[in-house]
Amino acid sequence: MSDSPSSASHAEPFVFESRGAKSLHFAIGAIQSRMQQGDPDALDLEYTGTMMGVLLFMPDPHRVAMIGLGGGSLAKFCHRHLPQSCIEVAEIDPQVLAPRDEFQMPPDSERFKVTLADGARFVRHAAGRFDALLVDGFDRDGLPDSLGTQRFYDDCRAALQPDGMMVMNLHTSGDRHGLLVDRLRRSFDGGVRLVDDAERRHCIVFAGSRALFETYRPGIVSPLPGLDDAAAAWLLAVLAQVVAALCERAGS
Repeated sequence: MSDSPSSASHAEPFVFESRGAKSLHFAIGAIQSRMQQGDPDALDLEYTGTMMGVLLFMPDPHRVAMIGLGGGSLAKFCHRHLPQSCIEVAEIDPQVLAPRDEFQMPPDSERFKVTLADGARFVRHAAGRFDALLVDGFDRDGLPDSLGTQRFYDDCRAALQPDGMMVMNLHTSGDRHGLLVDRLRRSFDGGVRLVDDAERRHCIVFAGSRALFETYRPGIVSPLPGLDDAAAAWLLAVLAQVVAALCERAGS
């Protein structure tokens, strides 16, 4: 992935439709995002629910930034269930933006905006600070180099409020995994916790101030308004796994 949003190097994504669901792919064997057409704002992949573990630390974030749009699962979920939040999304690939309507994403408004931009530059030049920063930016070749540098993670730390949190999706495979985690720990002065999904394909990184984790005490997680019983039960189960993993990491 190039630093330029207009780069021709992006692999053209395609939309696959099957059994009432639409999914976004760069290759047929790798799902970037999936949407159930009967419930377009739901989180359909487990790792996206894990990323919403940010709500355990800040249930009412005012300003939320996202790097990587994909099919918009996280963006749509936050737009619907966090009505007090202003959501800004940076997506570098114009071909990912093209099927936006197919995935029933909300239009841009005062509290929701999707920008064609390089994620690293978006964070570096952000006006004001974010309460939550969700990074899920992959292309056909994996995590772009620009989202794995020490400078990027330093910029992410600088772009957050003092009690803000960055949540990043890292694939567990790949030679760079340990290196990237070490860089994150360096940028956040050790304030990093890792949560693997059930299949151990995704490693979700929670990064913030060390005090944020040291003072965290697990409590009762209330279901978000608008979730039906099945969706609420699913999300609460995923968040319970996040709590268990965070507590285990804290004690290790």
